[in-house]
Amino acid sequence: MKVIAIIPARYDSTRFPGKPLAKLGNKYIIQHVYEQAQKSGLFAEIIVGTDDQRIFEAVDGFDGKVVLTSRQHKSGTDRVAEVCAKMLCCNNADVIINVQGDEPFITEKPLRKLIEAFNDRSVQVASLMHEINADIQNPNVVKVVCDENYYALYFSRSPIPYARASKVVYYKHIGVYAFRREMLFEFVKLPESKLEKIEKLEQLRLLENGYKIKMVLTSYKGIGIDTPQDLEKAEKLLTDTHR
Repeated sequence: MKVIAIIPARYDSTRFPGKPLAKLGNKYIIQHVYEQAQKSGLFAEIIVGTDDQRIFEAVDGFDGKVVLTSRQHKSGTDRVAEVCAKMLCCNNADVIINVQGDEPFITEKPLRKLIEAFNDRSVQVASLMHEINADIQNPNVVKVVCDENYYALYFSRSPIPYARASKVVYYKHIGVYAFRREMLFEFVKLPESKLEKIEKLEQLRLLENGYKIKMVLTSYKGIGIDTPQDLEKAEKLLTDTHR
C-alpha cells in the first residue's frame, strides 16, 4: 500500500495567525509535524501544502517538500486535494493522509493504526479519536459519537451524547484524516454543507452526503495547537519529554 502524507498549513488562522511558524522549542510547529511524520517511516512522500510564501520558505529552509496552493480553500482537505492533484508522486497512491499541521507530537503508532484501517476494502475514509474525561464543554475539543462498528454518527463542538441517565464515555476527534485517493477527490467536489457551516467542521460534509468515516481508537492524545494557550501547554510537554 502506497501512502502519502500531506500537511496543510495556512497562515491566517482565526484563533492563532501565523501558527505554523510559531516556535515550539527551537523549531517551527510545522517542522515538528513534518519530522514526526518522517520518523514514523510510514510514508512514501511527505509534502506540506501552504498558501503563504513565508511558510513555503520556512519548510524549504529545513529541506522539506512544499507546494504553494490557492488561498481560496475553505478546509484543510481542499488544500490537500490540490497538492495531490499537482504532484506526480500522488498519481499511484493508495491512501492520502491529511496530517494536521498543528499536531507536533503525532507518532508512528496511531498513524499505523489509521493506515491499517484500509486493510478493509470497504473503508474509504478514516480518522482518529481517543477517550476523554475533561474539557467536555470546550468547543475547541471536537467530540464524536460512533455506531457499534466505530463508524462516526456525528461530530460536534458541543458535548455529545447528552448525559441524561447514565455514565457516558466521551471521545475526542483527532483531526488526522485518511482517504483513498479517489475518495479525496470526491470529497472536494461536494459543496460546503449546512451542518459543516454551522459547526465549522469539514468532516460533517461527508456525513451529510451519506459517506462513512471509520473511527480508529487510539491512546495517543498529543496536543493539537489551536491557540497561543495551547502552545504554552505544548512547550511544557516538550520540556517534560526532554528532561
